[in-house]
Amino acid sequence: MNNRKVVLYISQSLDGFIATNEDDLSWLSIVEKEGLDYGYNQILERCDTYLVGRKTYDVILNLTGGDFPQAKLFDCYVITRQGRKAENGVIFYTGIIEDLIHELKSKPGKDIYCDGGGQIVKMLLDKNLIDEFIISIIPTILGDGKRLFIGGSTPQNIELKETERFETGVVQLRYNKKR
Repeated sequence: MNNRKVVLYISQSLDGFIATNEDDLSWLSIVEKEGLDYGYNQILERCDTYLVGRKTYDVILNLTGGDFPQAKLFDCYVITRQGRKAENGVIFYTGIIEDLIHELKSKPGKDIYCDGGGQIVKMLLDKNLIDEFIISIIPTILGDGKRLFIGGSTPQNIELKETERFETGVVQLRYNKKR
């Protein structure tokens, strides 16, 4: 086993939502500022594998007109219950999540970037598979929507590694899983 980490890198509203109930992400644009990437380029450099849930995958395809840009940058795994052949650089994984993570971590490579949604985050939390949390809090309250942390998740002991405040009002929290 090498030292590859599963890194949750994601944004949420102040009240804990990653999207509206209609999968609208336009509210993220309130913090867009030229030259400010909130550490995304660091994620690109340190990760070579991308995990995402099927619903989030579908949202990305819808937003990009059918393109999945992550497949150009990473080895991509879409976690799904529905079997499907690999396409356009994406593997649709229907197996046991801890088996996939163990397999990925047993191979040489960089870290593993998880981009949500809430159901995949819950699955990973329930098996204690997230090693690092990088969560950007967007300065808005949505009032309702799809939560990052779905209720009923297994309790986790984490420790604060770093906080960073950006001029846009974003606060980024970085936590590590306690060993």
